[in-house]
Amino acid sequence: GKGGIGKSTTASNLAAIFANAGQRVLLVGCDPKHDTSYRLTDQRPVPTVLGVLSEKRVHDIKADHFLVRGRLGITCIEAGGPEPGVGCAGRGLSKMFELFNTLDVFAENYDVALYDVLGDVVCGGFAMP
Repeated sequence: GKGGIGKSTTASNLAAIFANAGQRVLLVGCDPKHDTSYRLTDQRPVPTVLGVLSEKRVHDIKADHFLVRGRLGITCIEAGGPEPGVGCAGRGLSKMFELFNTLDVFAENYDVALYDVLGDVVCGGFAMP
């Protein structure tokens, strides 16, 4: 959807609702601004997956390098991405999902996984219908 219409707020509020209901929640911010989990982590910055990938070799990365436990026990992940107008956010998302598979991020058996997705990622990522 269009920027500024409340997708991130809705995603973080839904995460809180599910967590309050006793669900194990994973919230993944897929926006290069990496601000989806801002309200759930007491405004602490969350290391981005792409930032970790740029600093470490893949075989040296552990999930706890980018997983952050937020309020209500919600697991927060931020994809990160290129600066606006530079690079391709879709490729970054593809790399993030590859790393999720390599590290078996979903082994914790979350009840709910929420993805806060920007509306127009291209280059093999998400796209608007």
